[in-house]
Amino acid sequence: MQITRFINAFKRLETPFYFYDLDILDQTLRTYTKFLRKYGYQAHYALKANANPRILEIIQRAGLGADCVSGNEVQLALDMGFDPDTIVYAGVGKSDKEIRTALQGGIFSFNCESVPEIRIINELASQTGKAAKISLRLNPNIDAHTNKHITTGRSRDKFGISEWMLDDVLKEIAAGSNIKLVGLHFHIGSQVTDMKVFELLCQKVNDFQRWFESRGIRLEHINLGGGIAIDYNDPAGNPVSPFEAYFQTINRTLEVRKGQKIHFEPGRAIVGQCGYLISRVLYVKIGKGKKFVILDAGMNDLIRPALYGARHAICNITSLSPGQEAYDVVGPVCESADRFGLSVKMPVTGRGDLVAICSAGAYGQVMGMRYNQRDLAPAYYSPDL
Repeated sequence: MQITRFINAFKRLETPFYFYDLDILDQTLRTYTKFLRKYGYQAHYALKANANPRILEIIQRAGLGADCVSGNEVQLALDMGFDPDTIVYAGVGKSDKEIRTALQGGIFSFNCESVPEIRIINELASQTGKAAKISLRLNPNIDAHTNKHITTGRSRDKFGISEWMLDDVLKEIAAGSNIKLVGLHFHIGSQVTDMKVFELLCQKVNDFQRWFESRGIRLEHINLGGGIAIDYNDPAGNPVSPFEAYFQTINRTLEVRKGQKIHFEPGRAIVGQCGYLISRVLYVKIGKGKKFVILDAGMNDLIRPALYGARHAICNITSLSPGQEAYDVVGPVCESADRFGLSVKMPVTGRGDLVAICSAGAYGQVMGMRYNQRDLAPAYYSPDL
């Protein structure tokens, strides 16, 4: 593991903390942006994955825009120097205050998810003397075959506009004097491992494009969202997602009109592998037929395993024991759900050992909370240690 070179520095720090290997982030961004340039695509980083200011600064410098799902994320993107013309704003429940923030910021597009939302954006734009550019987030009714909590493109999910709503949507747009339709937006879920899912999405997009064109509507922009997976099982062996196969699938399947811009919204695939949650072992407890490694990090620091049943690679990075044992790795929070892994094989582990929970750069620190009045875990970075 690359982080083993930082062990001496880790030993001096109070745990738990997040550690970001900015070399991995740089490698990921260089690979991703290489394919953007190759195909002429544009991308908006999904702030919800990780809103750490230092991470955002690096992503902004790499030339990505921002994908936001709240008014505060829109404001953060503006404050971090993202060009307003590269900021998109999605979400099924945009409040009036949030819409006004985005209007005042002059963002590129609202990704709209319902007829009432389109109506309210037009009204608020009229009140503020603004013209709002909108894209329609369409629900293509595709099962992304991922965790049920993070799939978003099925007809029964709360996200997007279904095909049967489109006539009413077009009537609402035609009636709006302060909105302009600029494109279509899609996002079918997160941690998608099967490229055939993206192929199916492109085929659905092709069908939708023909439907709009049959009604005399030409779309300047197509936004395919994000969703490509990272390797949680072998992060050291696969620190970068399969971007080449992903973009080849899009390029091969999507029918792009002349002058049309294609957009993406990567999140996890950009930041997931650069982050680690570093924790100390408080106790090793003998249970019935098992051993528990009790860490000083808890579900308040990394909630994904408790919330989604997510699995992360877990490594003891300081034990020198040649022997291996299986442990249930748990935290100190007063919840049975506060566990990071069951029957995790590690070197023989004892009090004071340092444990790294890998692939924690996405939906880790950003979802931290103070449950049990625990402190929020700070962050450290590879160049500084």
